[in-house]
Amino acid sequence: MNLPQNLRYSDEHEWVKDEGAEKVRIGITDFAQSELGDIVFVELPEVGDDITANEPFGSVESVKTVSELYAPVSGKVVEVNGELEDSPENVNESPYESGWMVVVEVSDHADMEKLLSAEKYGAMVAGE
Repeated sequence: MNLPQNLRYSDEHEWVKDEGAEKVRIGITDFAQSELGDIVFVELPEVGDDITANEPFGSVESVKTVSELYAPVSGKVVEVNGELEDSPENVNESPYESGWMVVVEVSDHADMEKLLSAEKYGAMVAGE
């Protein structure tokens, strides 16, 4: 399982990358995409939408199931990965690079403190 050390992780299997200037990039983890199987559709919010930590902000549909995406932080969506509309398989092939989902301008920095390190996230999924 690929767990980049420079990212933070949520209990709901999303990753967060600090992009500087109050912005973070969000996607789902390698563990999550492998559990879901082949992803065939991704539903994401629009640029300008507000998302709230621990609340659904979209969904991913795989050949097995549909799963909600839970926001790891609160803020305003400033960028959406439009390529996932035509190429949802990017989430399977490259969850931390071309499979990213949204960029959010963080409104509450306390949310970032609640996220897990790669080590803690790895221990959590090992116990699942």
